[in-house]
Amino acid sequence: MSNPSRFDRGHTDDLMSFLAASPSPYHAVANAAARLEKAGFRQVAETDAWDGTTGGKYVTRGGAIVAWYVPEGAAPHTPFRIVGAHTDSPNLRVKPLPDMGSQGWRQVAVEIYGGPLLNSWLDRDLGLAGRLTLRDGSTRLVNIDRALLRVPQLAIHMDRSVHTDGLKLDKQKHMQPIWGLGDVHEGGLIRFLEEEHGLAEGDVTGWDLMTHPVEAPSYLGRDKELVAGPRMDNLLSVHAGTAALAAVSASDDLPYIPVLAAFDHEENGSQSDTGADGPLLGGVLERSVFARGGSYEDKARAFAGTVCLSSDTGHAVHPNYAERHDPTHHPRAGGGPILKVNVNNRYATDGSGRAVFAAACEKAGVPFQSFVSNNAMPCGTTIGPITAARHGIKTVDIGVAILSMHSVRELCAADDPFLLANALAAFLEG
Repeated sequence: MSNPSRFDRGHTDDLMSFLAASPSPYHAVANAAARLEKAGFRQVAETDAWDGTTGGKYVTRGGAIVAWYVPEGAAPHTPFRIVGAHTDSPNLRVKPLPDMGSQGWRQVAVEIYGGPLLNSWLDRDLGLAGRLTLRDGSTRLVNIDRALLRVPQLAIHMDRSVHTDGLKLDKQKHMQPIWGLGDVHEGGLIRFLEEEHGLAEGDVTGWDLMTHPVEAPSYLGRDKELVAGPRMDNLLSVHAGTAALAAVSASDDLPYIPVLAAFDHEENGSQSDTGADGPLLGGVLERSVFARGGSYEDKARAFAGTVCLSSDTGHAVHPNYAERHDPTHHPRAGGGPILKVNVNNRYATDGSGRAVFAAACEKAGVPFQSFVSNNAMPCGTTIGPITAARHGIKTVDIGVAILSMHSVRELCAADDPFLLANALAAFLEG
């Protein structure tokens, strides 16, 4: 159509690299920041005074990143175009006292984060990643990307009814991974991580650690039409939004200020200083207005004209469970991004928001589909309604249709990630 595509299958290749290199929200933020740095963005500290200079800037806070590009001549009341996403995924996270064991097995104590499909974590080779906080207050990213832990399933000989009664997993008793033999050594896991990273004993005083599958993302199928990999919900959108923002920052004439806002903690309610229900996004947008000499009135004008696309994965119609979907809305893998609608505001999309997204897709030459939940089933939600309510910003919920959402390994069409990225770039340009 009017705007040639920026992204092709090479975008999907890069997505798989991004997924593999981002086993935690902290790694995802670091990798997104590195891509933006290559596009000319520079990091600004929240503790510093901000100036009103043009160009690309970003701030990071834990597992969240907000990046924006101020074009030449942008007035203080210039509206924003925001791509919203989240960096976290359901998984197993290490407890404060991690060393446990039983019956001669050494185990790691974990807590269930979000709503994972627990059975998908069984009998998987798992690594360990996250961040360590050191005695001097600094943090260090860690990634043990090899087979370190495993949650073993009970043999069928001891659970003969599993096929008739279904697999029943107790989150406390059945999900603690093993990582060795012998007696439990208090402090053993953290000391192992210190040794792995050349740290002295006692250097680590805090940690945010989580498990991840070590199997690499891959193309799948006869014609490699599919991609299987971890954490597509929702690093697929983080990656697409990062690529789109980097691409449009090279444009000469932007009527809006394009923004990427990737939050942590969506999977457990977004209520944190790095979540969508926290103050991070609003603070960054306000400071951007004020740094360019704006007033409260300018901020109100800017927010009134702002639109956010909340991009998160959604459900492709499942060939074995088609009856679980709405009978007239069957989003197909490979059919382009989906527009999510729920009249009870579990998604933030309304008719005028649909028109904004439709225009972006038309400009990019990208097809799109509509998704609604089956009326007999509860509908999930996203950062979309939170963003709309907290900031008074028109918000539209979209995403890519996948299978096996919240599994340790999810599935999408290989072309849908770059179709999404093209639609996001067209939207950010306005």
